[in-house]
Amino acid sequence: MSDTPLISTDGLSVTFRINAGAFKKFDLKAVEGISIDIPKGSFFGIVGESGSGKTTLGRALLKAVDISEGTATYDDGEVQYDIGSLSGAELTEYRKHAQLIFQDPYAALSPRMTVRDIIAEPLEVMKITKTRTETDERVREIAAKCRLNLEHLRRFPHAFSGGQRQRISIARALVSGPKFIVADESVAALDLSIQADVLNLLKQIQAEMGLTFMFISHDLSVVAHTCDHVAVMYLGRIVESATTRDLFAQPRHPYTKALFSAIPSLDPDDRGKAQKLEGEIPSPTNQPPGCKFHTRCPYAIDICKSAEPKLEKSPDGHAVSCHRWEELLAESAA
Repeated sequence: MSDTPLISTDGLSVTFRINAGAFKKFDLKAVEGISIDIPKGSFFGIVGESGSGKTTLGRALLKAVDISEGTATYDDGEVQYDIGSLSGAELTEYRKHAQLIFQDPYAALSPRMTVRDIIAEPLEVMKITKTRTETDERVREIAAKCRLNLEHLRRFPHAFSGGQRQRISIARALVSGPKFIVADESVAALDLSIQADVLNLLKQIQAEMGLTFMFISHDLSVVAHTCDHVAVMYLGRIVESATTRDLFAQPRHPYTKALFSAIPSLDPDDRGKAQKLEGEIPSPTNQPPGCKFHTRCPYAIDICKSAEPKLEKSPDGHAVSCHRWEELLAESAA
């Protein structure tokens, strides 16, 4: 893994204009003020509850949704793109470098196409290969990396299990030769044993092809096994970011601590100790003032209700957005 970022964002925000009637419109801030660097060759994890903006952030980095404010750049040392301004032929060119693995392997594949045609489609749409022979060679090569054989290429998606379908989805994402992959809950729909197999495949492919992954998940045990760095999102903002080892060893934000305490334990003595969060994540259309987490935080004080904390990075690289994190950390160490 390199220290040089492949993807960099500065104050990235995504706002959707919602029409609620003939005369009523309002803005939904799905992602707000995201500033991150994703190093080349890293497995960068994004975690948080449903509705926290994880998927929207990933799609913004692929230019699948428009960036409302801020900037996002892609720079692999050979080509550089200002993601927010991409359109037309330049966007098509960027899609060769950045691809998405969908969450649902059942809905992501056309039931009317063979596996060969599904994997070959990006090559034909982007005009990467010029002849059918060249396309077939590329399809067979990437299929073999994803543990698919020639017989698999002749079949239709209904003939495969969930794990096999996800390997087909991975092959389709890789066939254009991208360097950046957004994996959006890509193992959430699979059985545990199959999850491990797909995760190991992703790690193997990353090492072989030098890929950079943004791995979106709500499963912290999967993130701990896979990712080098983790950013925790809440209501469209990053509230904590650190290396996986540092984050799991000593989480600093109350929200992160609550997520970690909910991880199931095999130790009977640890059961029942999960920190329960009261209420649900607020609506993005009606966000609370101050710290967005204060409505559910057991440590909230007056300043939390009026002033939004900044995401501050410590000398060790651990970033946290909380007014009281130093105080709470000292109390837990005492």
